[in-house]
Amino acid sequence: MHTQAPPTALPRNAREELARLVHGPCEPAFLDSLRGLLAADPAPAVPDPARRGARLARRMRRLSEGLAPAGGLHQDPARLAALHAWIMVSEPALCLTACVHYLLCLGSIVQLAGEPGELKEQVEALESGRARGAYMITEAGAANSHLAVRTRACFDPVSREFVLRTPDTAAAKFAGVGAPGVAQTAVVLARLFVAEADCGVFAFVVDISDADGLLPGIEMSGPIELSAIPLDYAQVRFHGIHLPYERWLRDSARISDQGVFHDPLGSVDGRLQRTLCVGQGLWATLPSVAAAAARQSAVLALGYARQRRTQGRLAPGVPLLEYRTQQHALLGALADAFALTCAADQARTLWAESLAPATGTPEPPETGMAFGPWAAVSRPLAGYKAWSVREAARVTADCQRHCGFSGHLDINRLAAYQGFFHAFDTAGGDSQLILYDLGRALVDDTGPGPDPAVPRPASPSPSHSPDDPRWWPGVIRAHQRALTDRLRRARDQGQGLAATEFELWNPLLEQAGELAQAYTERLAADDITAAVDRLRNDELRTPLLLLGLLHGALAARRWAGSLLTTGTLRPVDAAELPGTVDALCDALLPYLPLLTDCFSYPAEVVPAPMAAADGDRTPADDRHGGRS
Repeated sequence: MHTQAPPTALPRNAREELARLVHGPCEPAFLDSLRGLLAADPAPAVPDPARRGARLARRMRRLSEGLAPAGGLHQDPARLAALHAWIMVSEPALCLTACVHYLLCLGSIVQLAGEPGELKEQVEALESGRARGAYMITEAGAANSHLAVRTRACFDPVSREFVLRTPDTAAAKFAGVGAPGVAQTAVVLARLFVAEADCGVFAFVVDISDADGLLPGIEMSGPIELSAIPLDYAQVRFHGIHLPYERWLRDSARISDQGVFHDPLGSVDGRLQRTLCVGQGLWATLPSVAAAAARQSAVLALGYARQRRTQGRLAPGVPLLEYRTQQHALLGALADAFALTCAADQARTLWAESLAPATGTPEPPETGMAFGPWAAVSRPLAGYKAWSVREAARVTADCQRHCGFSGHLDINRLAAYQGFFHAFDTAGGDSQLILYDLGRALVDDTGPGPDPAVPRPASPSPSHSPDDPRWWPGVIRAHQRALTDRLRRARDQGQGLAATEFELWNPLLEQAGELAQAYTERLAADDITAAVDRLRNDELRTPLLLLGLLHGALAARRWAGSLLTTGTLRPVDAAELPGTVDALCDALLPYLPLLTDCFSYPAEVVPAPMAAADGDRTPADDRHGGRS
């Protein structure tokens, strides 16, 4: 298939181009700073829950102080994505802490403050790490609480302050909060009332605690454990806290001196969409985080499989990687990690474009908010969130499973990576609800005719095969079109029979979710094609093209049932996929040392014993200082 001999090392220009794809367009000095800061203060192999909050606060402050010269970090998508990716491979719990701190809390203040400089003190405390940021949106007592926030912020026209109150226990906020004695500033989403009128959901800046503990008016439950992402979680209630006018992240809204509320967006849905625009930073960063964890997981698992020798009777003494099953799983993990890397590059680009100064009145939501507000904020970025988190959860779980008991040891980090993405399927915007809304929007946008955004290709030409880079993008694009047509017909048939939107869509949700999954898979397939087409170095093109082809062939196998059902894929095409995967694995194996070297993170940042050259060492060897 590809007989060109692999290079033993990449020339400097090729390594720089690959580093730009892997880590984004960050200057090398910034990446060197991350390496030094994370290596100088590494995560413990077995964290102590009793000291967890204080330790995470210390690591966050060290990072913030060390990166302070970067300036404007909170508005730089490339550096923020790289920061969170590097933190992720080092310690997933610290990554979530940083996501909340930088992307949601600080990001909300920077993007939505009414006047520049009003909250300068709070911004400086967060940027320097003197205060830890929290973000409080979810209310514990109801599903889809994002669409029906019940925490109230009532405007007092005399003092021009807001009174923040939790109406009952069901409206308590669930959030990751630091240990007692840590200064914390939270962005709290609450429903604004002016003269008893509901004015929509806004964000408010609230000081939660200082060095002496909780501040007056704050009630916090005991700790709630969540082992997948071990942080200090709790439910928080507010009892009549008075907030100055500038603590209202009012964006373009105003309350006049006469107490009259005005919002140029004109609707509570439009305001909710704008308040949650900060989510774009999280969704654009998560693909980079997912790609980093997937790459590191694949590198760890491949290193293990190359060294670990099996005593199976088929071939005693051969390395695990000699088995086709291991090759399909672990080379496949590397290919899927490459797909995540390409998607991360595009997600960063979309986020950077969204930060450009807006002109005129913001557009209405892209799609309805039947299940959540997320897809209405940004359809592609919400889609990237759902796809990347689920893809990373699958990849890290596969790597963990193929490393035996070593994959389950905390010190090797695969369990932490898998737990992070498994938990994040519902965090940061529930992925399944995102897919339902995306599927509905994709059908509703196209109306009764062909979807102009998705050209109707013919079935993949017999001259195209899975070893052609045009094959998988063409297949998944055609499949999206077929699923769109099928769902539109079902919707049109149901419209004459259903009395309500619920009756219409309730039986169609699985189809809507499947369509949205195809949409997100098509985004990633296009991103791979675009990334390979941009390559300037021939030394890179062959191995990265092989990774893209392997991702497509394996994705087609996972989608085979759906593809065959719609007729997008012929049975003869599906029957050829196992042979194609074998041939691609054979072609990739010679490039493995090169790829794992370029995709791995420094050992001092990810000190997993499984990655060491003598990876057959046991945990007891490390505990006792070596073999006896």
